[in-house]
Amino acid sequence: MADKDKEKTQQDASDNVAELKAKAGKEPIASFLDMKLVELSKGYAKVSAKLKPEYLNFNNLVFGGIVMAVADQAFAYGTNSVITPNVASQFNIHFVASADVKDELIAECRVVRAGRRVCISEMTVTNQDGKLIANATGTTIPLV
Repeated sequence: MADKDKEKTQQDASDNVAELKAKAGKEPIASFLDMKLVELSKGYAKVSAKLKPEYLNFNNLVFGGIVMAVADQAFAYGTNSVITPNVASQFNIHFVASADVKDELIAECRVVRAGRRVCISEMTVTNQDGKLIANATGTTIPLV
């Protein structure tokens, strides 16, 4: 890659990060689920969510969709920090342990491959004590 192309790619990513940070407080789904963007840089995102009793299922366990939503939010920020717009084409999650309704979930996304046709990311979800709740992988397709 030529130096000029590399500079443009770095500037685009910086612009993406700044734009995503500006949008973070106004996103409807993040507000609805009370998710917060904690950290964002090129190819990395950290999101948190304090769990609520409303997130329990009929087994009195935290609904897996909530765990997945927090991972997906980090995934969205992480991949869009590199290339935007970037939409999910695949998401795979492995639930390792249950979360407690008193937990705060922390999801981290690391983009491991960012290409013009596909981006691949790995996500982890832990609680406030570092207990692993879930591992996930995801693939996105840049729409540019």
